Amino acid sequence: QVQLVESGGGSVQAGGSLRLSCALSGRTFSLYNMAWFRQAPAKVREFVGFITFNNVTYVRISDLGRFTISRDNAKKLMFLQMNSLKPEDTTVYYCAADLRYAGESTDYKYWGQGTQVTVSS
Repeated sequence: QVQLVESGGGSVQAGGSLRLSCALSGRTFSLYNMAWFRQAPAKVREFVGFITFNNVTYVRISDLGRFTISRDNAKKLMFLQMNSLKPEDTTVYYCAADLRYAGESTDYKYWGQGTQVTVSS
């Protein structure tokens, strides 16, 4: 049973930075494609970026240059480094994992519970 736990969320002023972490337990982390999504209340969950098991990364165009995804297989962690944060980045961030799928849809098999990010102006 795969479990995902996000951490690192919190409150920050506009222009600041946060680094989110996602810990995977229960299976071999290095085999999984991992992704970040975010979802505001009453809105569709939206893709942020992914990193494959072999370290291919993709961040959506609108966040390119601000957000960076990385992973540490030894620590079984994936990271989302967010810089130059804006108030519109305020929402809940989720990590996801899948052995086969890596893409922009929500077809990942496993999901975390989310971590809140709040950016004040």
